[in-house]
Amino acid sequence: MENEFQSAYQEEQHRLSLAMEEIDRRLERLRNTPVYTGHDFTEQVLESAREEKRQALAKSSQEPYFGRMDFDERGRGQRKPLYIGKIGVEREETSAYPLVIDWRAPIASLFYSFTGGEETAFYEAPEGTIEGLVYLKRNVVIRKRILERVADTYNRESDEPAVSDEFLVYRLGENKDNRLRDIVSTIQAEQDQIIRAAKNTALVIQGVAGSGKTTVALHRLAFLLYQYKDQVSADKMVIFAPNHMFLDYISDVLPELGVGDIQQSTFADWALDLLGLDLPLADPAETLSYWFESGSLREESMDEAPGRFKGSVHFMELLQAFVERLEPISVPEGDFSPWDGAVLPRAEILNWFNEEYKPYPLAKRKERVLARVHRWIEMELKKSPSAAALKERKKKAGAREKAYAKKWPQYDALTLYKQLFQAAKGLPADTAAEMKASLPTAIFKATQSDLRKQIIREEDLTALVYLHVLIHEVESSQRFDHVVIDEAQDFSPFHIALLDLFVKGHSFTILGDLSQGIHEYRGVHAWEEMSSLFAPEHTGYFALTRSYRSTLEIIEFANTILEQGVRGGITAVPVFRSGDPVRTISYDSSVREQSLLTALKELSSREYRTVSVLTRTLKEAVELHEVFTSAGMDVNLIDGGKKQYEGGLSVLPVYLSKGLEFDAVIVADADHEHYGERAWDAKLLYVGCTRALHELWLLHDGSLPSYVQAQTK
Repeated sequence: MENEFQSAYQEEQHRLSLAMEEIDRRLERLRNTPVYTGHDFTEQVLESAREEKRQALAKSSQEPYFGRMDFDERGRGQRKPLYIGKIGVEREETSAYPLVIDWRAPIASLFYSFTGGEETAFYEAPEGTIEGLVYLKRNVVIRKRILERVADTYNRESDEPAVSDEFLVYRLGENKDNRLRDIVSTIQAEQDQIIRAAKNTALVIQGVAGSGKTTVALHRLAFLLYQYKDQVSADKMVIFAPNHMFLDYISDVLPELGVGDIQQSTFADWALDLLGLDLPLADPAETLSYWFESGSLREESMDEAPGRFKGSVHFMELLQAFVERLEPISVPEGDFSPWDGAVLPRAEILNWFNEEYKPYPLAKRKERVLARVHRWIEMELKKSPSAAALKERKKKAGAREKAYAKKWPQYDALTLYKQLFQAAKGLPADTAAEMKASLPTAIFKATQSDLRKQIIREEDLTALVYLHVLIHEVESSQRFDHVVIDEAQDFSPFHIALLDLFVKGHSFTILGDLSQGIHEYRGVHAWEEMSSLFAPEHTGYFALTRSYRSTLEIIEFANTILEQGVRGGITAVPVFRSGDPVRTISYDSSVREQSLLTALKELSSREYRTVSVLTRTLKEAVELHEVFTSAGMDVNLIDGGKKQYEGGLSVLPVYLSKGLEFDAVIVADADHEHYGERAWDAKLLYVGCTRALHELWLLHDGSLPSYVQAQTK
């Protein structure tokens, strides 16, 4: 076997040298070609293409490919070695296959979908189904032009057993830095199926913690841009992520895949920008306790939570009915007279509003009617008998036109939302009473109180954007070609139905984990709440159950929390990568801070790039940060306001850790006081535990929740 490995290594070293020689030669030629800076359009296009090739070849020159597959296409009778890379590189001479095949190309799908066996393999190409035999599937690791590793995961002609997971486990065992990495070289068959799914589909992905669902979604964007390059553009795609720090954490993946200009935002930022509002939102971490204190939420009735109601399609329909009731009361009472003797009958204005401009939404109808009134005034002014009369009439008309415009309703989303909850005047009494009766009393009172204090909560934003759409409509410039929603379990059906108004062809990638639904007072409890919004032919569902992040010990420990604390959570199937046992460390409450400091010092002394301390609340994170820095440790505080994840040592509340991963994790205060017996307490602790790749420690005062099993070292 050693000789076989040496032979494979030497073969790949020779092939790498040849590939780099050709790439370097072409890159040098392009770099020596003078850059065109003139104004000829054709030459500008050619220069743009040359620059694109320069950048692609520069990237390829460092790590040209990561995989090899020997394939004999049926009917050709010739076995060809195909090399797969992040960026395709064509050969200069005519050849059946490129020097490097882009991982998104149809034939490259074989590298991911073929998992061994003697049967015929196939892939879907534009010309139809292509069949053949796979003789060899090989992973290679090239870093900075140096061949570091060769691993065969399938060899038809070898007697050695397949080691399909060996290369994957090797890559998973690497330490974590402060950025999410691409997984092009380790995409698994079930992940590849999601990445290559058809564009005009609302794809729902249930992925357990560490299943790579976020990375899969990012690779899907890169694939869609490759496969549908004439139909979609990067600047018309958007990723909605839970917070700014998470956006920074994933920011390197798309550029590494050769894709830029994709919009990245939180839903809150996008909504506030669309609405033109500059308002601080209430802290989401405080909202749950707020609803409890207001009496509008009971622990045993999460389905009746305010966020669940405001996130329902029923509330969406209620808002539509509300706007429809505004139509009959939009045009002010009485005729319009710009000066004595000139009258524009209200009946004529009503005809414009209700008939001629009926296809338009309310705000545009108002705008067009007032413009029509202005034109009528100008026409009447032309009938003035003298210059003096014209001057006098212009003066009066200007004042009366402004006064008349002020009589019309103010069509902006926040004003209407306040009217709905009777926090502002403007509705007829019967309409106000009818709308009030359609809203749950506790929610009505709590929201009314919020709006009077100028408080807007995240669950209000969906309604505000929808009101904006109803009165203004969606502009073509606001439409997306594709929408990715990460941590979608914290979104609502209303979110999805609203965003569907902004996306072409129901083109969604919706991903999350119901077991991590720590905001269940506003999120979904089942994916059917979202998928049912679309026709069956426009939806797809995938479940990713294998976890590639954590060690076997960490995953089994976290699964127990779900099984005993949530009773219904979706547990993970680990990739066999064993590590240190999970530690539950008890301390006396009088030495809590010293115990946490000692634990952090011990883990930070090891060869880990990222270590985090997770607290239950932001207040506790701030306090511990002061303890650690006072002890001379360089620790980053992550408080929700940060836009960058620094890596290294961090302290943060557990609810901000979703989507992130660390080499080692310390869960502070994993006791009964901080994590009670409620299902969402268990989910929150599960989120914290599943952030760890290699080591997990839980420190507590001796009173562990019932769903946490004490571990001995």
